[in-house]
Amino acid sequence: MNSIQEKLKKWLVPIANKIEGQVHIQAMKEGMICITPIIIVGSISLLFIALSNLLPSCVFKSFLNNNMGVFLFPNNFTMGIISIYSAFFIAYSLAKKYGLSAVEAGITAIISQFIVCGDISEGAIKSGYLDAQGLFVSILVAFIVVEIIRLLNRKNMVLKFPKEVPSIVSKSFNNLIPMIICVIVFNTLAVVTKNLTGQPIPKLIMNFLAPAINSLDSLAAVMIILLITQLLWFFGLHGAAITSSIWMPIATSYMAQNATAIASGGQPTHIFTIGFYYSVLQVTGSGITIGLVILMMRSKAKSFSNMGKVAFIPSIFGINEPVIFGTPIVMNPYMFIPFVFGPVILGGINYLMFSSRIIGIPVAEPPGFLPPGVGAFIMTLDWKAIVVVFSSIILMTFVYYPFFKVMEREELKKEKELKKDLEDDNFDF
Repeated sequence: MNSIQEKLKKWLVPIANKIEGQVHIQAMKEGMICITPIIIVGSISLLFIALSNLLPSCVFKSFLNNNMGVFLFPNNFTMGIISIYSAFFIAYSLAKKYGLSAVEAGITAIISQFIVCGDISEGAIKSGYLDAQGLFVSILVAFIVVEIIRLLNRKNMVLKFPKEVPSIVSKSFNNLIPMIICVIVFNTLAVVTKNLTGQPIPKLIMNFLAPAINSLDSLAAVMIILLITQLLWFFGLHGAAITSSIWMPIATSYMAQNATAIASGGQPTHIFTIGFYYSVLQVTGSGITIGLVILMMRSKAKSFSNMGKVAFIPSIFGINEPVIFGTPIVMNPYMFIPFVFGPVILGGINYLMFSSRIIGIPVAEPPGFLPPGVGAFIMTLDWKAIVVVFSSIILMTFVYYPFFKVMEREELKKEKELKKDLEDDNFDF
């Protein structure tokens, strides 16, 4: 077992450290985290459609249907233009990492995103590719914008003013030349692409990425993501923070696509959303550890009992770092099998239950850090999702139980030996 752990550590840790230190990946992840509240707000308006579909014919259902346009109005300015917010926040985050003017970079990214993904019809801006369809384009736009700004700053090809000029004026004009260059570059790119292919840039990119994007919403991909996440946690690295750099942009686009489908009267199709990951696959924290925490609270070993009591309340709200690092689960051979492989197998079963439509498909993005079952219900409006969540907790408790009892037996021996040593100590001088 130790040799396997050492080999995995030798292979995984360097890769994880490189991913964690890569500024573009981190900027992308931070940008996606920033737009999550916007997605949640947009999702709230979609709940009225889901609620209407659940209700039988009645006065309240008629009221909802007659006023659905009013309820969906916020969705047009949240999920409907989600790629604009994504471009801003990713560019903002990357610019900060480079020590550039972040707000100005974000605004330039917004303008560039409108040029690439927007369209004008009868004097009005059409939002066709400004929603989830433009999400991956926004990542590329943000990266290119910031790199152009960085290059021009390095070459001193920016306007500079004396120190006496107010900083807000100096910063604004400092970004003028980079902004002009970005507008020229993206406008030329958009026009040339449309003339040569007959298709806008976002459609070409989505067609190219379609196989890779669609493959993430699959049983195999979900289980691989969970396996890598759990392995990283076991070796003391923040597994969710590292792997979410890869899957979060795609999961965000899945929820946005579901929202677009629901708003247009269609059916949601994607399962692997941010809410699905945190409210179902990793409910109460990575490893679904609240069952282990309860076992620790009831343990005869004082160290485990005290740790369980400390970790219980945070675990309810999905914060389980205390139990991961305090037990510790990290590099603990007793916990390797249940902590690493238990969530993977259970996650695969849960994904199959959603994909077979036994449980409702995600229709909204719930807020984070909710008690077990609450986020799953908000996400699906299906009571069976609550049953799945608590069944997962119970099953994982049974998975942890035999390994915990072995670990507890060893801990009790240590406590007994420590107590004996203290009693035998002679403090006479």
